[in-house]
Amino acid sequence: MTNHLPTNPIPDSSVNPAHEIVDLQTTDCCIVGGGPAGAILALLLARQGISVMLLEAHKDFDRDFRGDTIHPSVMQIMDELGLSDRLLQLPHTKMRQINVKTPEGSFTLADFSHLKTPYPYITMLPQVKFLEFITQEAQKYPHFQLVMGANVQELIEENGTVKGVRYRGGGGWHEIRAMLTVGADGRHSRLRQIGGFESIETSPPMDILWFRLPRHPEDFEGGMGRFAPGHIVAMLDRGDEWQIAYVIPKGRYHKLRAAGLDELKTSVVEVVPELSDRLSSLQDWSQVAFLSVESSRVKRWYRSGLLLIGDAAHIMSPVGGVGINYAIQDAVVAANVLGKPLHNKYLELRDLAKVQRQRELPTRIIQAFQTLIQKRVFAPVLSSNRTFQPPSFLRLPFLRDFPARLIALGVFPVHVKYSINS
Repeated sequence: MTNHLPTNPIPDSSVNPAHEIVDLQTTDCCIVGGGPAGAILALLLARQGISVMLLEAHKDFDRDFRGDTIHPSVMQIMDELGLSDRLLQLPHTKMRQINVKTPEGSFTLADFSHLKTPYPYITMLPQVKFLEFITQEAQKYPHFQLVMGANVQELIEENGTVKGVRYRGGGGWHEIRAMLTVGADGRHSRLRQIGGFESIETSPPMDILWFRLPRHPEDFEGGMGRFAPGHIVAMLDRGDEWQIAYVIPKGRYHKLRAAGLDELKTSVVEVVPELSDRLSSLQDWSQVAFLSVESSRVKRWYRSGLLLIGDAAHIMSPVGGVGINYAIQDAVVAANVLGKPLHNKYLELRDLAKVQRQRELPTRIIQAFQTLIQKRVFAPVLSSNRTFQPPSFLRLPFLRDFPARLIALGVFPVHVKYSINS
């Protein structure tokens, strides 16, 4: 079910003196954040007969320039859930290669078409459609509840253990009591902040401007990167539109914006001349989204009663578009590890530690790969007038498939365990 205002009044003796609490609900697991990690975890737990509440701060799932890539490893997870065929009935495009074009020629950065997987491509599907699909599937289970417009503000703590959250929405303050609270609320995680988690941060040398331009029927399909001295542009096929990522050096955004929108258009045309006839559709800075690229991970993903997953635990650079992939894999591992303890109503700190233990190494490896690409590929192009040269390892036959495998499948395979009540 989807609620905008739960309706279980609490006794006066339970009211927090700092707030007028309009209701109290209890659940086995309260998940904060209705992105891919939170939605998938909620579905997997509900399938196991575990009571779960998913809290999403917004009124809907529709936000511009969220990641729209579903990688082969995620499609395999969807297949294990029996959902892949129906998911692929939604309008989507397929990216079978990532190609890069430079003034000196073109080369293939990653070719997914010959990977040993039933889904040898990246599925380009609007995230809003993916989240609606997953939460609609979860609503088939009586143990699932979705609350939209739930702005979580506080943790409920007793003797050092997190016992749930308080959120604002539906005309007042609400309280959710839970055996486990999961922070899946993204790169700007409120739960990471109020939970006092310490992060290890890196400093990527770039930021990104996102915008959309019309795509013509005769245009190529899939994705393409364009590299020119001082400029990088990525183009992602979204059917009748191109989603454009214009990569700029860190800290350059305010200077570019002060120069005006025409300066941005001129810079893009220098790299991709064939877009010159459609840049007229870009008329205002409100059509341009600025992404400050970050990369970090928390040292410890959990406290007693509280676990972080996805971007809340590890903020990914957009390099390779793997953020959704790793967030969903976090969710699958969390459901596999925590399903039985939650079902038995007995959750220990070591159960939460096990989730981090299984997911931390893959996270470190992919973040190290992203850092390598940012420093060795992006930074030299953005900071000099040199023509981009493909990394030497791409010319070695036994390493040529490495980027495709790492981007598409991740470091270690993750599979859904059988549900208790499935």
